[in-house]
Amino acid sequence: MNPMRRAGCTRQRGAALLTAMIIVALVATLAAAMVWQQWRAVQVEGAERARAQSTWILTGARDFAGLILREDFKGGGSKTTTLNAPWATPLKEGRLSTFLALDKSDSDDNPDAFLSGYLNDAQARFNLLNLVGLSKDDNKTALAAFQLLCENLGLDGSVAARIASGLSASRGDNGTGGSPDSFLEPKTVEQLVWLGIDRDSVKRLQPFVVLLDKATAVNVNTAPKEVLAAVAHIDQATAQRLVQFRQRTPFQSVENFCIQAGTPTSCPPANILTVRSDYFEVSGSLRLGDHVLTERSLVYRQSNGQLKPLQRERIASLEQAGG
Repeated sequence: MNPMRRAGCTRQRGAALLTAMIIVALVATLAAAMVWQQWRAVQVEGAERARAQSTWILTGARDFAGLILREDFKGGGSKTTTLNAPWATPLKEGRLSTFLALDKSDSDDNPDAFLSGYLNDAQARFNLLNLVGLSKDDNKTALAAFQLLCENLGLDGSVAARIASGLSASRGDNGTGGSPDSFLEPKTVEQLVWLGIDRDSVKRLQPFVVLLDKATAVNVNTAPKEVLAAVAHIDQATAQRLVQFRQRTPFQSVENFCIQAGTPTSCPPANILTVRSDYFEVSGSLRLGDHVLTERSLVYRQSNGQLKPLQRERIASLEQAGG
């Protein structure tokens, strides 16, 4: 065969082989892209299904908590709110995977679901709105109690005054009228950092203070000893004794509390102390595999026992290994 023709045939076979390899590579790339898109669609659908299931389960848990609070209201909660009532018993983590809409034929590959939750009395803590939401004299009384609470917690003495001043400025109660020196009004304790309060102080205050939508009294049947000592102006040893006393015999009136505290002639008014609560925090957590979804709600129990939701937040997180 002519050498030139042989070389031409070789080049044609090489070009054909190269073209075939390019086509195979393109087909493989397209196939991989299709598989990846299908896998992604499956993952998105699974995540959306898990999100919808989690939402409905947590909504059901919140409704169940509301039922408990309404029953407590009918059973005496309209007069006194105590830690001996059923609402104060936390829901321990329990398996819920059997109630989820999972494919029974493939149940071994699906993660277990666990639900837990609890109710907290929001009026067991000092309401920071009392610093600005009462009369001028009562605001000063509340500030003195809050300063004492801060001292008991080992915080800087200026923290209380700075929070009171910042809340007043954020509400336009100090004559700033929304000036550049005013603050954005915080709605939660975490947002106190908006007032220039350092995060460490906010973290230490968080178990003992709350921000509600109006001024409220502290419930002597549920408040921790630190809050009782500050609001009732008693020492912490007496407050601890009162906490132990109410475990056996809850206080039926503020007057009864003051008698046990040894201060019957200097009993705080009804807008400072109370024996019943209207504000509660509902917390529910759903653990699905390594994912944990927590929902926290602030609710107001109205005079007819019905609940009015005020705030709600959801926090998604990954469970730490060994946690």
